[in-house]
Amino acid sequence: MEKHILRIYILCFLSFFFIIRSFGQTASADSVNLQQTVSHFFKSINEESRLYNGHEYLPYDPQIKNSALFPYEAKTWAPGYINYDDVVYENVPMMYDVNKNVVVVLLYNKFSMFSLLSDRVRDFNYLNHRFIRLDADQISDNQAGLTTGFYEQLYTGKIVILAKRMKNIQTTLSASTGPETYFYEKNDYYLKKGNAYYKINGKGSMLKILKEKKSELQKYIKQNNIDFGNNPDEAMAKIASYYDHLTN
Repeated sequence: MEKHILRIYILCFLSFFFIIRSFGQTASADSVNLQQTVSHFFKSINEESRLYNGHEYLPYDPQIKNSALFPYEAKTWAPGYINYDDVVYENVPMMYDVNKNVVVVLLYNKFSMFSLLSDRVRDFNYLNHRFIRLDADQISDNQAGLTTGFYEQLYTGKIVILAKRMKNIQTTLSASTGPETYFYEKNDYYLKKGNAYYKINGKGSMLKILKEKKSELQKYIKQNNIDFGNNPDEAMAKIASYYDHLTN
C-alpha cells in the first residue's frame, strides 16, 4: 500500500497536467458544487482509508477523439457512491472509464487520479447510473455468455435488465486527413429471469423470453409508441416494468 501511494505522489504533477488537458475545467456553478463536495468528502475520510487501494491512473492521449468516460456527456469528476470491499463511501469524486472498465477516484491530495481494483468494487452509483459487478464464474445459468465486469441496472424487479457499456479505441484512415483515432461506443443488453441470464437486442428477443405475456406486451408497446431504435434503455425498462405489473 505504501508503495502504491509513493508512486502516485511521484506522478502527481503529471496527472494534474493531464487532467486539465483531457477533461477540461469550467468556472460554472457545477464546478463550485463539485469543489464543495470534494472538500466535504476529504474532511470525512483520511488517507488510511481502504478506498485508496489500487493503481495510479493516467488519462489517454488527448489526440484521441471522443471520450473513454461514461456517461457519454461526462467530462470530469462528479460525486458518486461506491461499495468497495463491502464498505460504503458516499460523495466520492469519481469517473467511470468504460474502455478500461475501471472506476477512477481522486486521491486525498485532490489532484492525483487513482483506479480502484475492480474485483473489490461491489457496486457504484454515478450520475444517476447504478452499476453492479457480476462474476461470470458465480452465475449458475449463464445462457447469455456474460463476462465478468460492470453492468448497469436499467430495471430491477421480478426480472432485471442490464446494459454492458463498452468503448474501444479504433483508427480509420482518410485520404484528406490521414489516420484518425477515436473511442467507439457499443452497448450489449441482458435480461435476467429467474436464475437465468439471456442476451437481448431488441423487441423480438425480449418478447421471446417473456412469451407468456407476449400479446399483452405487444399491445402495450403499440399503444405507447415505444421505440427501441431511439432509446433502447428506456424501452426495455418500460417493458420490464409492465411485465412485472402483468405478473403481480
